[in-house]
Amino acid sequence: MDIAGYSASIFIGISLGLIGGGGSILTVPVLVYLFSLDAILATAYSLFIVGSTSVVGSFSYFKKGLVNIKTAIVFGIPSIAAIFLTREYLLPAIPEDVFTIGSYTVTNNTLLMLLFAVLMIAASYSMIRKDRQADIEAVQKQQFYYFQILLQGIFIGVVTGLIGAGGGFLIIPALVHLLKLPMKTAVGTSLVIISINSLMGFLFSLPHTSVQWGFLLSIASIAIVGILIGSYLSTKIRSTKLKPSFGWFVLVMGIYIVLKETLLK
Repeated sequence: MDIAGYSASIFIGISLGLIGGGGSILTVPVLVYLFSLDAILATAYSLFIVGSTSVVGSFSYFKKGLVNIKTAIVFGIPSIAAIFLTREYLLPAIPEDVFTIGSYTVTNNTLLMLLFAVLMIAASYSMIRKDRQADIEAVQKQQFYYFQILLQGIFIGVVTGLIGAGGGFLIIPALVHLLKLPMKTAVGTSLVIISINSLMGFLFSLPHTSVQWGFLLSIASIAIVGILIGSYLSTKIRSTKLKPSFGWFVLVMGIYIVLKETLLK
């Protein structure tokens, strides 16, 4: 399964490079099901892999002037605060055995994977549905709805901290619809926000995590190769054409995780 895991790792980066999100949706299942990692440890590793990969991917967008720094800061501050509180207090507070239904016990690992599956199914909807704004990519006057951004940032921070997901599929619609950013600028800005959120989340996890650096760096390196490929392909292929196909794949994966953690356990 290790060979399959290393092979799958390249698609983590490719998805981030092509559509500015989706990397963490692949990372946690790869770590849990192909490398047999504990789900809580997998969320910490996912934060580092997705964060470091997004840093590399954001460089090309910086060079092209497709990153809105003010937006990244306004979005990032509440997210980082929420990530810290989630990794430091909420995640450790989840008991090993959460609850029991008959002979079936829902452990903290099972709960996190089920939450992750729900996130995947929600993400698949946002990827599959037709987004006219993304197609038009018209430059509009940027607007700041600070309260909505604050709430969105907190929500994304909790998601990132709890299940190791960068939240790109949530960030990009918010940047496009709330702030009226063009799609390519939203993707570049999303990668910066994901970088900051994920790496800060990993740093907050270090006191509670025993890291196998050789393994972690090898997966991150493969994912970085993937994002370089994805960034190149993004100049040749419209991401709006790829998102629906990737969305259907994510939907199938989400349903599979639900079945595996419940009926097939």
